[in-house]
Amino acid sequence: MAGSTLKIQDLHVEIDGSEIIKGLDLEINGGEIHAIMGPNGTGKSTLASAIMGHPRYDITQGSVYLDGKDVLEMEVDERAHAGMFLAMQYPSEISGVTNSDFMRSAINSGREEGDEISLMKFIKKMDSKMDELEIDQSFSQRYLNEGFSGGEKKRNEILQLLMLEPRIAILDEIDSGLDIDALKVVSKGINSIKSPDFGCLIITHYQRLLNYITPDKVHVMMQGRVVKSGGAELAQRLEDEGYDWIKEELGIEDEKVGEQA
Repeated sequence: MAGSTLKIQDLHVEIDGSEIIKGLDLEINGGEIHAIMGPNGTGKSTLASAIMGHPRYDITQGSVYLDGKDVLEMEVDERAHAGMFLAMQYPSEISGVTNSDFMRSAINSGREEGDEISLMKFIKKMDSKMDELEIDQSFSQRYLNEGFSGGEKKRNEILQLLMLEPRIAILDEIDSGLDIDALKVVSKGINSIKSPDFGCLIITHYQRLLNYITPDKVHVMMQGRVVKSGGAELAQRLEDEGYDWIKEELGIEDEKVGEQA
């Protein structure tokens, strides 16, 4: 598998006729971890949902390409089969479907008929990844996210990431609701999958996650676009000084784009 590239150019996204993303450019290559930071209401989660094809979000302009293929022409399942993955901020609960059944079906849905993962190979892989994330083995037979704590849901999202091995992952506030021990475990799981074949976009409000996952690039979103980019040191400065210095530097008075961003 060659290293992948997700390329976003001049992206504009609307919700109910209100423009939220206003001309965003971003390129993520295999082997790179990017972090997007920014105040509430600046379009970060909208970006994640729009890229993955949520029907509520209307892309009015721009392009998204994965390895030269037009993502915006793909259905949601086709984006997943192409190697894209979204760890959601608020994962859904699905009663009657166990974790193991869900993940095995997800893996096999991206494979050709006759090339499905064998049951024994799947169990061995899942047991290994659960051990890595310090998840009890009984977790595999629980219904998907049903009755899970916030921290368990976030670990389960990272378990799916490790099982599916996507080309590009978008992690939307994967650190929210985690205590420091869970944060370290989740970060270890993300770091373990880093390779030249894997690119990652982390959406976060806080520097603390980036204490354990060192980003190659950090981007700041305001007013529905990336207004500043830098290395890991940018995230530390934001932790120390907040966002006011960027607003002052760029002459931005109101960084938000709308209540739904």
